[in-house]
Amino acid sequence: MEESGNIANNVARAITAALDWSSSPDARRAAFAYLESFKAGDVRVLASTSFILVKKEWSSEIRLHAFKMLQHLVRLRWEELNSMEWHNFASIAVELMSQVADPCEEWALKSQTAALVAEIVRRQGPNLWKELFPSVVALSNNGPSQAELVSMMLRWLPEDITVHNEDLEGDRRRLLLRGLTDSLPEILPLLYSLLERHFGAAVNEANQQHLDIAKQHAATVTATLNAVNAYAEWAPLPDLAQHRIIYGCGCLLSSPDFRLHACEFFKLVSARKRPADASSDFDSAMRSIFEFMMNVSKDFLHKSSISTATDDSEFEFAELICECMVSLGSTNLLCISTDANMLPIYLQQMLGYFQHFKLALHCQSLPFWLAFLRDLLSKPKTHATGEGAVNSSAGSGQAENEKRNILNLINDDYCGAILDTSFPRLLRKEKILPGTAHSFGPLEMWSDDFEGKGEFGQYRSKLMELIRFVSNHKPIVAAMRVSERTVMIIKGLVSSSVPTQGLAILESMQLALENVVVAVFDGPDEFARGSSEIQLALCRIFEGLLQQLLTLQWTEPALVEVLGHYMHSLGPFLKIFPDAVGAVVNKLFELLTSLPVLVKDPSTNSARHARLQICTSFIRIAKVADKSLLPHMKGIADMMGQLQNEGRLLRGEHNLLGEAFLIMASAAGIQQQQEVLAWLLEPLSRQWIQQDWQNAYLSDPSGLVRLCADTPLMWSIFHTVTFFERALKRSGIRKNNVQNSSTETPVQPMAPHLSWMLPPLIKLLRAMHSLWSPTVNQSLPVEVKAALTMSDIERSSLLGEVNTKAPKGPLGFADGSLIDMSKDSYGEPNEKDIRNWLRGIRDSGYDVLGLSTTVGDAFFKCLDIDSVAQALMENLQSMEYRHLKQLIHLVIIPLIKSCPPDLWGTWLEKLLQPLLPFAQHSLSSSWSSLLNEGRAKVPDVCNILGGSDLKVEVMEEKLLRDATREVCGLLSALASPGLNSGLPSLDHSGHITRVDASSLKDLDVFSSTSLVSFLLKHKNLAVPALHICLEAFKWTDSEAMAKICSFCGVIVVLAISTNNVELREFVSKDLFYALIQGLALESNAFVSSDLVSLCREIYFYLADREPAPRQILSTLPCINPQDLAAFDEALSKTASPKEQKQHMKSLLLLGTGNKLKALGAQKSVNVITNVTGRSRTASNTLDTRTEEGDTIGLAAIM
Repeated sequence: MEESGNIANNVARAITAALDWSSSPDARRAAFAYLESFKAGDVRVLASTSFILVKKEWSSEIRLHAFKMLQHLVRLRWEELNSMEWHNFASIAVELMSQVADPCEEWALKSQTAALVAEIVRRQGPNLWKELFPSVVALSNNGPSQAELVSMMLRWLPEDITVHNEDLEGDRRRLLLRGLTDSLPEILPLLYSLLERHFGAAVNEANQQHLDIAKQHAATVTATLNAVNAYAEWAPLPDLAQHRIIYGCGCLLSSPDFRLHACEFFKLVSARKRPADASSDFDSAMRSIFEFMMNVSKDFLHKSSISTATDDSEFEFAELICECMVSLGSTNLLCISTDANMLPIYLQQMLGYFQHFKLALHCQSLPFWLAFLRDLLSKPKTHATGEGAVNSSAGSGQAENEKRNILNLINDDYCGAILDTSFPRLLRKEKILPGTAHSFGPLEMWSDDFEGKGEFGQYRSKLMELIRFVSNHKPIVAAMRVSERTVMIIKGLVSSSVPTQGLAILESMQLALENVVVAVFDGPDEFARGSSEIQLALCRIFEGLLQQLLTLQWTEPALVEVLGHYMHSLGPFLKIFPDAVGAVVNKLFELLTSLPVLVKDPSTNSARHARLQICTSFIRIAKVADKSLLPHMKGIADMMGQLQNEGRLLRGEHNLLGEAFLIMASAAGIQQQQEVLAWLLEPLSRQWIQQDWQNAYLSDPSGLVRLCADTPLMWSIFHTVTFFERALKRSGIRKNNVQNSSTETPVQPMAPHLSWMLPPLIKLLRAMHSLWSPTVNQSLPVEVKAALTMSDIERSSLLGEVNTKAPKGPLGFADGSLIDMSKDSYGEPNEKDIRNWLRGIRDSGYDVLGLSTTVGDAFFKCLDIDSVAQALMENLQSMEYRHLKQLIHLVIIPLIKSCPPDLWGTWLEKLLQPLLPFAQHSLSSSWSSLLNEGRAKVPDVCNILGGSDLKVEVMEEKLLRDATREVCGLLSALASPGLNSGLPSLDHSGHITRVDASSLKDLDVFSSTSLVSFLLKHKNLAVPALHICLEAFKWTDSEAMAKICSFCGVIVVLAISTNNVELREFVSKDLFYALIQGLALESNAFVSSDLVSLCREIYFYLADREPAPRQILSTLPCINPQDLAAFDEALSKTASPKEQKQHMKSLLLLGTGNKLKALGAQKSVNVITNVTGRSRTASNTLDTRTEEGDTIGLAAIM
């Protein structure tokens, strides 16, 4: 006994020292080490000592640690005790519950005691629980503190059912679930009796002002509710109803002290999905849950309708109730779908939440209405397969009838209310000016200050989707509501002394109108489009709205711009009602001419912007109005000519109108397209093909510098190039036009124009590229040299500080930087203008070349490869990564995909021969610097001016990764199936066989049907491409690695299928080795499956012909000959690629001691970031510094 006391004292001192932060680090480490050794020592000493230390004479810290040690014993060392000791241990633990059941005892100690008993029950199983249950019930009858402890224990008991515990095996978990399920008839009544007894006692004691005793009973109620919630997720719902748990929690919803805990129960049970074979008991239980939620909702919504001055705690409670209501409607609406009384009330209350002035409640209910209407309006599936096909037609018919009955409840009033609520909420608070705020009343608008509601854009998208659903269901209601509200807003603006104050409201309604019109005229609802009566009514409504819009005589640029948006919002309506097209076209030209053409004051940029927006409205209408615009094409053309002759139409505006014209023509047929293109391009060609300006400005770099000083010509050239780009994008052949044409393949409308378009463009690009060459750059004027650097917005884009996903529009670039489209007419050029001009010429020029390659053979016939190669590759050594990325993406990859096989030798070789070695050398150098020194060395660095070192590092790494991914994308394009159609397939129908040596072919056999084979024939192309492959496995970029894998896959197929010894040795040794290297990088986790597949193919098909794969595997640090022999045997026993791949993965993990991070990393890991928190060094990867001919060894790399 004395010895036990000494041990307990020693352990207590160690606990105190370990937890005492004032102790020295060495003392704390020694204390921790002692406690760990004690926990790993004699299990009986651990038990007896811990039971001593949980007694009340010890401090709380020591007692808590002792409880933890007891739980550790039960969880991890229980099997070391015998059955008698198990019984004694459990009895002592239960006795502890009665000892700590003291109102003055700390809650943490109570909780740990309850958790210990629950742990023992989970460990021993149902038999022990049946034995202990009577004593647990008896303990709960001794008072509120004892009942609280019992509730705590009951709350911990099902922990391993709801929370995954790796220490509890599947069989034991199922056994526990079965045992607890069998015990529910005892547990649930106990929990209900504790709720009923102690809630009543708490109320009585509080009424008698016995507050301390009332608090004890209240603590028991809270603990019991927590226990109830532990069963709510999994206990059968009928059991919860039968034993009055649902009733008890429902009653507590009226108690301010306990309603939040009770709400948690309803939140859990509301989300329980209705089983397909649900019994009537389940539906009955769920209906009772509906009733409780609806009763509470009724009271809250009634109070809110009377007064908006509701307590914040009420709103918090209402949010939880609304969340439960949404869950009920989303998962269990079928339980009340046939109840003619409950369902309408439920829907009315959900509408009340949606209409509520509190944003939180409105947002809570929005997902319900979206899912509800989406489901009701979805079309039935035409067929079913599998088990679901049994009685599918009967079941489907019944379901559709139920849907139809529910949909009938969503009448005009419902739809009108949803729309009236949605329209004003399309506006965010920050956009509302003080002069118009009163019109929204108490409505709580979206604000950036609200937390946890996501982005406004996401919320607004959901709201617009809901508007479309409602419009689809009740098109006339939607048309009337949006029309009436729009007219009301317009009248308010017209009568206002400052109409621009309501501009934000008008803009938001344009979004509403656009979505209604799309749903009504351009959506999937065939009834609205097919019924002449409904269509006539819709046309009358929108015709009336259009007349209101046409009468407006606004000249303020902001108002003109919004009015233009309203015009193109009606595009789908114009498709159905072509009689209105002429008036809309005339109005758009009226708006365009109402704004000044040349405004030199920068403060009036709004007028220039509005003019461009009016022109884009023509494009938007042309896209959706289809053939309705065709009768008006001549009028539009005449007006364009008139305005241009009068000097009232700028080139940028003419380009946009020309693009709209091309869209219109595409609906008329190929002949009309060709005529329109000729009409639009002929004036451009007259200037473009002149030799004078080409000789003056494009013959040398100094000429281009002079061009940058000639503002009108400079911007005229810019607009010419951008229109070429638009023409190529808009001149495709529609499928219906192809079907209506002759059987001959139609000529692409742009094909005849490439011969005069492209040669001057090639010269322009060559001159532009030369500006970056060192010899030219040093002699450039200051403003031109400054224009070669990155703009602020480009730097922000690299740092992720602007929206880089915005589509490239008519006014600027993808990263948000703008082009001043009126610069063709006035002003001296400056650094910003020249930078924008150069960037626009590069982007559009590259795009024109890339798009031209898709026109067919015309591109390759009209250009000389030498001039193209000279223009694109002459100054490659001076090209920055941001420009290299654009060149590859926009020009080289499209050209590769479109180049005819008979021209591979002339075109691709001359373009790739300089490109691949440059890319390999520069990327290798930059990645080596990044991985070894922590900073990428990129050619763009001299043009990254200003900013902190950290920001510069981020930009450098982003530039490197972007360029790397594009170069790897180029290799992936070379390996695309369409360009390698002649390659054999290794795996047939999931089964594989080794390749017969006699069937091997020469590499030349595939060179006309496989672009990769063609590449490998030319060493000047093959060597840098293969070097990029090998080095990419060491670069920490999973996106680039994914692209490289497809190229490697074709290389492997060719090595297996041909008799090329050099290629086979490369794949068997260098590539196989590099693949294992790649698996050592965690960044390659996302492509690890592809890497293992390649390893499997190389070993299975080539290990018999080449010794390298087996040598490499045999030198893995943790492998032995027996492992390799077992692996070979396993491969020989299966013809399944999937099984062989699993064998290869297992062998690689075994051979490297589970140190291949790509195979061990979780799929959810974020592997690539611009700034990494870890060291960028690749020292933890495989050592590749092996001399040619040396034995390949991997043992040193782990």
